[in-house]
Amino acid sequence: MKFGVVTFPGSNCDQDIIDVLSKIMGQQVENLWHKNHDLKGVDMVILPGGFSYGDYLRSGAIARFSPVMQEVIQFASKGGYVMGICNGFQILTEAGLVPGALLHNANRKFICRNVYLKPATSHSLITSDLDLNKALKIPIAHGEGNYFARPDVVKEMEDRDQILFRYCDEHGNVTAESNPNGSLANIAGVCNAGRNVFGMMPHPERAADPILANEDGLGIFESILKTALA
Repeated sequence: MKFGVVTFPGSNCDQDIIDVLSKIMGQQVENLWHKNHDLKGVDMVILPGGFSYGDYLRSGAIARFSPVMQEVIQFASKGGYVMGICNGFQILTEAGLVPGALLHNANRKFICRNVYLKPATSHSLITSDLDLNKALKIPIAHGEGNYFARPDVVKEMEDRDQILFRYCDEHGNVTAESNPNGSLANIAGVCNAGRNVFGMMPHPERAADPILANEDGLGIFESILKTALA
């Protein structure tokens, strides 16, 4: 499978994703610059975490207009797979590729620590091979990860099985106390109605290598390969 990882000015997790996909998963990876107009024939585009230029205005608001994003939007409209992580998720919401918005964390502070996630569905490319009863320990690192959408939109997403992950405790209990940033309904990841665009705030690439003593995020990448290559 051929992946494209987009680098925006300020991205700092692009190489992490590239290393996981190429060195651990053994896949071909193209490094795409934000000014590119060519996706180089990739099967899936990844928008990594970090920061993008213009985030002082609103995270992802300016990066959404990068030349490469016009190609990504067209790619997604034709059913191409796209995944945004952290700042990538913010860019996806700004581009209207997934529902909702990412607001400032409820405590108004940047949060960088391990949290627990519970997969909410197995009916998506990135969760297809995950145990729905297992809590995954995955790091977060964001100041604007507070997911919000109108109640009717959230209800529609729930009906369509578009919620991918919810924050939970280490035992898999979805509680207010396990919500690190105030996200509505503990939502940590969603997909679009077409089920080909995925966004999540936690960083699975930071929990996918034995050298980090945490491989809980590896199953997300394994799910992608298992389902896409089936």
